[in-house]
Amino acid sequence: MNAMKNTVQLIGNVGNDPEIKTFDGGKKLANLTIATNDSYKNDKGEKVEQTEWHKVVAWGKTADLIEKYVTKGLQIGIEGKLTHRSYDDKNGEKRYITEIVVNELLLLGK
Repeated sequence: MNAMKNTVQLIGNVGNDPEIKTFDGGKKLANLTIATNDSYKNDKGEKVEQTEWHKVVAWGKTADLIEKYVTKGLQIGIEGKLTHRSYDDKNGEKRYITEIVVNELLLLGK
């Protein structure tokens, strides 16, 4: 049960071409967004589509795979963990970020 404490699994479409950063020593970081879609019926019985956007980051070999094969619009599956962090922006205001750090990547699109 311990492995299920902080696990996120998503299948969605990539919202932008991934942003890749390479650090000293060659370690890579990939940043991208994934859109997931859901639908429900409202009180009038009408189908309502809802899109959620998820910020995703990947390191190392997973970032290498994303750099080589992932582009905007591609459907992918990811598994990872939910993380929260904060930083001070250039105006000194505290900003908060929630993101998914990828452990596993599945390329589902063509």
